[in-house]
Amino acid sequence: MPELPEVETMRRGIAGLCGMRIAAARFPQGTCRPLAMSPAPAEMAERLERQRIVSVSRFGKRVAIEVGSEGRAPHWLVIEPRMTGLLLVAEPPTPHHVRMELDVVPPGVRRLPIQRLLFWDQRGLGTIRLLDAQGLDRACGAAKLGPDGLVVTGNDLASRLGESQRGVKVALLDQKAVAGIGNIYAAEILHRAAIDPRTPCQALAAEAWETVARAAREILASAVVHEGSSIGDELYRTADNRKGGFQKLHRVYGLGGTPCQTCGATIERIVQAQRSTFFCPVCQPRLRGGKRRGRGSQPRIAPLPKLVRRGAKA
Repeated sequence: MPELPEVETMRRGIAGLCGMRIAAARFPQGTCRPLAMSPAPAEMAERLERQRIVSVSRFGKRVAIEVGSEGRAPHWLVIEPRMTGLLLVAEPPTPHHVRMELDVVPPGVRRLPIQRLLFWDQRGLGTIRLLDAQGLDRACGAAKLGPDGLVVTGNDLASRLGESQRGVKVALLDQKAVAGIGNIYAAEILHRAAIDPRTPCQALAAEAWETVARAAREILASAVVHEGSSIGDELYRTADNRKGGFQKLHRVYGLGGTPCQTCGATIERIVQAQRSTFFCPVCQPRLRGGKRRGRGSQPRIAPLPKLVRRGAKA
């Protein structure tokens, strides 16, 4: 489930570990489904120990922790949470789903680690890879991932998706076209843009793509401020084990059968590419031939709620 806002929240939550040294690395196996890892756990642990955490970056839905030491080329610990993965600096939801434990200490400290970085994954669908610069480029470079959803432009989307026959919602999930957008935020973006999710990409004109890109930037930025969405069983948590807050601002996702907050019509649920899609049939009317040119005469979508950071006054 973690999409760009949740993974960016994880990245920010562990960024304070930069400069610390990895005193010990463990990859518990237990009886859970084994995680996809490269290299093997024993070798990865040996290569990580005594390394310094240089930086923490994000590529789409992946976190990349740069590690290095004097005289050695840098490497990146690339973690993709996928469905249920969490990066934590707090106690995990359950001890037996912990897949990685890094004991980290300030430079010069030899004993008693003061903090742990955990990767917890209930379903075991996430991945952990230790990559050199070339491997990082193959896994997270321009050939693998499109522009990040926080900065994507209408021209980016039009050039990458404009000739596709896919429905626009399905196309937005293509990480080679735009990195970081998943099922939740694709639905919210298209409601914000007043575009039916079934609209073929090739039916959207340049103005419409700019509307989608602007909605993507706004929705994703708002979700990052609110630290992501904890939905369903609320399994997603921030690095310090708190629920996200953006689910309270969802306009359509997971709200099938309820009134649209904008127009009062009933939000519908359909299935596209084996994924649930939620939309408002009034705010997002189906295209009836011809190219969609921006928002035109479509209903005005209410602006995003004022961004309020946690702990700040509205």
